[in-house]
Amino acid sequence: MRCPHCSNPEDKVVDSRTAEEGAAIRRRRECLACGRRFTTYERLEEVPLMVVKRSGAREPFDRAKVVEGIRSAAKNRPLDLARMESLALEVEERVRMEGTDVTSERVGRAVLDGLRAADEVAYLRFASVYKGFADANDFRREVGLLNKATSPKPPGGHS
Repeated sequence: MRCPHCSNPEDKVVDSRTAEEGAAIRRRRECLACGRRFTTYERLEEVPLMVVKRSGAREPFDRAKVVEGIRSAAKNRPLDLARMESLALEVEERVRMEGTDVTSERVGRAVLDGLRAADEVAYLRFASVYKGFADANDFRREVGLLNKATSPKPPGGHS
């Protein structure tokens, strides 16, 4: 690190502490040439998450696009913006664990998984667009799958 005052590359760290709620480390440094102090911050450099579209095109993951998709599906439903943003963050964290390149299909499935637990109507709306429903039979099939996946097991564990 070069001193911002005299450009000398030699300094010593006088104090270190966490900053930005633990997302960075703040370091107070003292230049060994001129004696002036300055502050630096260390942050984790994240590798960008790339979404591979069906066409093969790649674009950076955009959490705002996920929030907008959830918002459209949840229109007039009891999901507030904070919950939508939380769902989008969960989607990002889940797909990021799979690597730096993720398919748009995987992102869509992660959104569906989150909406299934949050709001079944929003889930069906999102599924209708994501899966390209053609008619009412597609809705009936999806409702059947949704009920099968979320219905409680009968007492004794037998079906």
